[in-house]
Amino acid sequence: MSHTQLPNLTERAGVLFDLDGVLTPTASVHMHAWRQVFEQVFADRSVEPPYADSDYYLHLDGKKRYDGVKSLLQSRHIDLPWGDPSDAPEAETVCGVGNRKNDAFLSVLNADGIAPYPSSVELLDRVQAAGVPVAVVSSSKNAEHVLQAAGIRDRFEVVVDGVVAEREGLPSKPAPDVFLAAARMLGIDPADSAAIEDATSGVASAAAGGFRDVIGVDRGAGEAALTDAGATVVVDDLAAFLD
Repeated sequence: MSHTQLPNLTERAGVLFDLDGVLTPTASVHMHAWRQVFEQVFADRSVEPPYADSDYYLHLDGKKRYDGVKSLLQSRHIDLPWGDPSDAPEAETVCGVGNRKNDAFLSVLNADGIAPYPSSVELLDRVQAAGVPVAVVSSSKNAEHVLQAAGIRDRFEVVVDGVVAEREGLPSKPAPDVFLAAARMLGIDPADSAAIEDATSGVASAAAGGFRDVIGVDRGAGEAALTDAGATVVVDDLAAFLD
């Protein structure tokens, strides 16, 4: 990983954290839920190739839920109506498939709980002790639920998640809007701030927003992919900033 010349995040105007895969290891829960849903969706239609982990990184990771569903369905030439967010999980619509996945995700989260990455919490401690404003920027509509389950909700004055994005009409990552909205809420200049992401779509979002530091945390997307998306530095864990 490109650990050289890591920025000093305690000297930034603000630090914006993605949630899944950066603060909490919820990516594995998401991956399990997506696989469960799409293996069945593809099997029901005899679609090839079957679902693979690469589909998660290419089409789902970092995106708003329904946008991810649409992207992955299109990759297999499956055309479902968009439907409505109120659709039942069994509905054969984009929203229905997304809601099906959400039920699977919440079932696992409620059964097993979630603990934040220790190194991420330690970095958060250091940044906040230095008086640097922080925010969470997540595409997930479950961000509040996950933050509460992880015991770190009270650490963040600003949370821009999938619920806020939908309410405010903000487009999905890789568009920069969600990161820029969080920066505005914190009253900070992106050009003097850092964003931390583990998804290529999130890295691209922060890069498009003009953040001074775009830190990629490689939890599986790959260093090259994160760099190509616009990461200024890539680490395999935020412990790299604690040395």
